[in-house]
Amino acid sequence: MCGDPGADEAWFRFCVARRLPWILDLGASREKLRLRTLEANELAHYAKAAVDVEYEFPFGWSELEGIANRQDFDLRQHQQFSGQDLTYYDQEHDRRYLPFVVEPSLGVERALLVFLLDAFRVEEARAASGGTEKRTLLAIHRDLAPIKVAVLPLSRNETLAPEAKRVHDLLKPRWMTQYDDAGSIGRRYRRQDEVGTPYCVTVDFESLADRQVTVRDRDSMGQERLPIDKLVEYLQERLG
Repeated sequence: MCGDPGADEAWFRFCVARRLPWILDLGASREKLRLRTLEANELAHYAKAAVDVEYEFPFGWSELEGIANRQDFDLRQHQQFSGQDLTYYDQEHDRRYLPFVVEPSLGVERALLVFLLDAFRVEEARAASGGTEKRTLLAIHRDLAPIKVAVLPLSRNETLAPEAKRVHDLLKPRWMTQYDDAGSIGRRYRRQDEVGTPYCVTVDFESLADRQVTVRDRDSMGQERLPIDKLVEYLQERLG
């Protein structure tokens, strides 16, 4: 992004200011992030200035994202070797120029690693027996969670399956979902916690009579019972 050579420094500052909040909004840990301005002897030959967003990985501090003011290097190179005029005509100011480029460069693999590292935890949770047990949790941001909603019939009882599958059919056109009926309901909750599913929807025997389901929140483990015909609206408000 950029364009006008005279605006490159302002755009560079804009990108530096915006990138860290974006990473934080998706769940990265603030204390493990820092901005580092590259020294002159560290800059790429085409760069006027550069800032790295660094993260403290288990193996130490390392670059997560680089933001560089590349000036007009890219188009100048293309113009030189293609023989084509790649200048932009600014009609308002009656001038031509090669646009400058400010490039935020984020590696998908490293970003995913950061979000997974900061989302993974093992914590104490209340057990069905009344005591406590270890809960493995991937508290990944809801926008990044691979499965948004899991539909869980309370058991594999044949009277529950048709209603649970109807609920699943209601949700799966809108979000990435999973239908899970293998094992106890407690084990299934834990399984969905481990893969970061934000919401579990449980269909029980009462659902057949009152047309309501129980929605469980991954992070708080709080449960809320609501009518099936309000379920899409409820999840839409939370998942988008």
